[in-house]
Amino acid sequence: MFGVLAVVLVGGRIWLAPHVSARALDAWSTIFVAVCVQALPFLVFGVALSAAITVFVPASVWRRVLPRRTGAAVPVAGMMGAVLPGCECASVPVAGGLMARGVAPAAALTFLLAAPAINPVVLVATAVAFPGSPEMVAGRFAASLIVAVLAGWTWLLVGKGEWIKAPSRPRADPAAGRLEAFGQAMRHDVMHAGGFLVVGAAAAATINVAIPADRVDAVAGIPVASVLLLALLAVLMSICSEADAFVAASLSQFSTTARLAFLVVGPMVDLKLIALQAGFFGRRFAVRFVPLTFVLAVSVSALVGGVLS
Repeated sequence: MFGVLAVVLVGGRIWLAPHVSARALDAWSTIFVAVCVQALPFLVFGVALSAAITVFVPASVWRRVLPRRTGAAVPVAGMMGAVLPGCECASVPVAGGLMARGVAPAAALTFLLAAPAINPVVLVATAVAFPGSPEMVAGRFAASLIVAVLAGWTWLLVGKGEWIKAPSRPRADPAAGRLEAFGQAMRHDVMHAGGFLVVGAAAAATINVAIPADRVDAVAGIPVASVLLLALLAVLMSICSEADAFVAASLSQFSTTARLAFLVVGPMVDLKLIALQAGFFGRRFAVRFVPLTFVLAVSVSALVGGVLS
């Protein structure tokens, strides 16, 4: 593995360096560091919450909170996302912790999608970014919750157990207390997820530098193309959900529907989130769940945006 990395680094230095300007390299470095710094506190928060759920919360609690029927548990899990302030980096380990405590995957995945998009911090940030436009806040909340619930129900109907790898942690020493088990779980998840965060941040920085701004502006006046473009940019730019509303507000040349798609897609499907999902739940899960979420997010955003317009 080290040999392959060395070859890639040497090859990049020989073939790519002559074509990369200092300005582009500075922009890449700035974006890469910004994504990592922006996401890391929420990732650690999510890992800590996940470890706490696994170690301190009995499985019986979730049986009391969530309906026994998984179909009914899905929308309840979606609404639970409204009370957890955190971004998509936090929601992945928390969803893994829920599964580890016996919560049905469909319900845990609904929470994973809803939490970064409809929590109070994100909704307040959206209201600040779009002053005098409460319909953007309402539209984001409604569209994001609908997508999360539809994705959970779809996974319940067609998802297979072998498609998702249950998150595993090393077993704690039975003689050790709960605090030691909590520390072991945190260390394991931080080391496991941190690498995937770096990979996603590097990919997002590369895309941000490589896409010319003038080509983005040229599509703004085409209704369908503009929605798809901002949805795709939301995936590629990988902006934390607490900050993406301010970016969307700055894209004033785009329609309300296109900007709503940017706000709905981003917290549910972006490069760092895809990397984290693949790391936690396996690549077989990611290659199925990511396209499903993207299609639902774009479709529902277009419908809700049409109502708002």
